[in-house]
Amino acid sequence: MPGFEVLYQAAALCLMFPDDDFRTRLPLLREAAPQLREFADHAALTPPRELAAHYVEVFEAEPDHSLYLSAWREAAPTPSEELYRSHGLETTGEEPPDFLPAVLECAARTGDTQLLADHRDGLDLLRSRLTAFGTPYATVLDAVCATLPPAHTGA
Repeated sequence: MPGFEVLYQAAALCLMFPDDDFRTRLPLLREAAPQLREFADHAALTPPRELAAHYVEVFEAEPDHSLYLSAWREAAPTPSEELYRSHGLETTGEEPPDFLPAVLECAARTGDTQLLADHRDGLDLLRSRLTAFGTPYATVLDAVCATLPPAHTGA
């Protein structure tokens, strides 16, 4: 799905732990990906320690909010390091290759959204759980899911 590369790259950054560099990127993220403005504005107004604590609360303390595709136990294949290498990309080794921000970055760099589309059911489930939890991170998933074909019902 051409044209969503910038959104996917920005969404990947939004779903990473908000380190010191994250704040410096917020104005660029806000302008480059208007779909993420609500999240970027929230992140800009939230004190750094509070934002980091919220990230941990949402993604690390809640197993139902996993950013790892393999946690969703779908029939769809999960990415491997070979997939990244086949596109001329390398994984850092800090996170497994099924880490959603890494998958989004791969889609951004290659234009290949098949892996995201294959995991649409899991992305929708994560999105609904984040929405129910009341976190602004749900808007990031809203934006990503809006670019993908409809979910496979019953998968």
